[in-house]
Amino acid sequence: MQVKEVKSSGLEHEFEVNIPANDIQKLVDAELLTMGQKVKIPGFRPGKVPLNVLKQKYTRHVMADVLEKAVQESSHKLVTDKKLKPAIQPKIEVKSFDEGKDLTYTIKVEVLPDFKVMDLSKIKVEKPVADVEKKAVDEILENVAENNRDLTAIKDDRKAKKGDVLKIDFHGKRADGFEVPGMHGHDHDLELGGGQFIPGFEDQLIGTKKGDHVHVNVTFPENYNQKDLAGQDAVFHVDVKEIQEGKPAKLNDDLAKKLGLESMDALREAVEEQIKADQESYTRMKLKKNLLDILDENHSFKLPASMVEQEHKHIIQQLERDPNGPGEGKMEDADKEELLPLAERRVRLGVVLAEIGQQEKVEVSQQELQQAVIAEARKYPGQEKMVFDYYSKNPQVLESLRAPLFEDKVVDSILDKATVTEKKVSVEDLMADDEEIPGAKTKKKTAKKSESSSKKSADKKPASKKETAKKDTAKKSSAKKTKK
Repeated sequence: MQVKEVKSSGLEHEFEVNIPANDIQKLVDAELLTMGQKVKIPGFRPGKVPLNVLKQKYTRHVMADVLEKAVQESSHKLVTDKKLKPAIQPKIEVKSFDEGKDLTYTIKVEVLPDFKVMDLSKIKVEKPVADVEKKAVDEILENVAENNRDLTAIKDDRKAKKGDVLKIDFHGKRADGFEVPGMHGHDHDLELGGGQFIPGFEDQLIGTKKGDHVHVNVTFPENYNQKDLAGQDAVFHVDVKEIQEGKPAKLNDDLAKKLGLESMDALREAVEEQIKADQESYTRMKLKKNLLDILDENHSFKLPASMVEQEHKHIIQQLERDPNGPGEGKMEDADKEELLPLAERRVRLGVVLAEIGQQEKVEVSQQELQQAVIAEARKYPGQEKMVFDYYSKNPQVLESLRAPLFEDKVVDSILDKATVTEKKVSVEDLMADDEEIPGAKTKKKTAKKSESSSKKSADKKPASKKETAKKDTAKKSSAKKTKK
């Protein structure tokens, strides 16, 4: 193999590689001999087919695999021998090859920059913390009381109003008469105004009385999760069997026991713990943001253009796909340009964190990766097996979980060496959204994402009675979102 560097500019290198015809032929012969152990040719015993016969019949058949193997092995050797650290996958282009002739190709490699990591022990970073406020606890407890209302059936002919819970039977069809599974129910409790059913359904039941038979006409949203119903008009026949009104439950030991806790004090403690956990996640996010700001300010080097371009495109694609984002489909060129500093920052921090991780010998274990899969599965109750199967069958997707785990472990490694000072802040300041780039106009457009596209961990323990109660505190309505 002959290698000649034909271009070197900054981080970009281009080489021309020539593999002699004899070397290619040796690879072809080796592949043919391996094939000869398996193929059956009339007149020859298995494994005894002469090489010249194999050449005549199968040379063209194996040539593509041979060339791919030759390019793969030689390019890997080139990168290793020259101690190159590619920023992204090198670009390879075959220049010339004919059977019996040399293989010549070019390989373009953009490498990671050489730079010196700052002294991590000299880093001083603030960790914002906030106390749990009594009013926040009280507000959540009030929601708990509201979500656990005591219901009483209305005995007179009072009309149903918003906030009432109706016991109904319903049966629906599309406007064209087609019945879709899930469009009927019996003795269903429906809170008017709870947003349990699709828009317009509950509104048409306001003013009804016990015993009424009502035709409810609705149009399913275009983004409805059932394709057979998305954007379709439908009519429901609804029987109002009972109207119930509710009063918020009293905040006492009885309510706490109903939620699986021993006392009102235990319920309050569970709420405080949940608020504290939420605030700690914000504290971690802000601490990490402050640290990344310091790393960004103290490292300056030429960035691999290919990585910046790749990250820039990724950010734009994310925003354009986000139905609630500012992109609304295709973004304007000016808006795209505003996102370039963000892409550069993410690439710079990614390179710095990767270098620190290598220096500190940070690794993500298989057990940690498996825990990440479990955390992902817990996000989809009832579909855990599907999630596990998805990751087990897609190794590349599984590896995508490694990056945020690695990043967090590197951050922890840095914080262990840095001087971390706690700073008391208000809850409002703690939970206020920060711009990813101070002073930039990318605050809304980045969908409030944390640095380097990192995600918050969802790794929670199986729900205990206390945790079940804490989850209840986060609900604003007792009605389930079972949209019909």
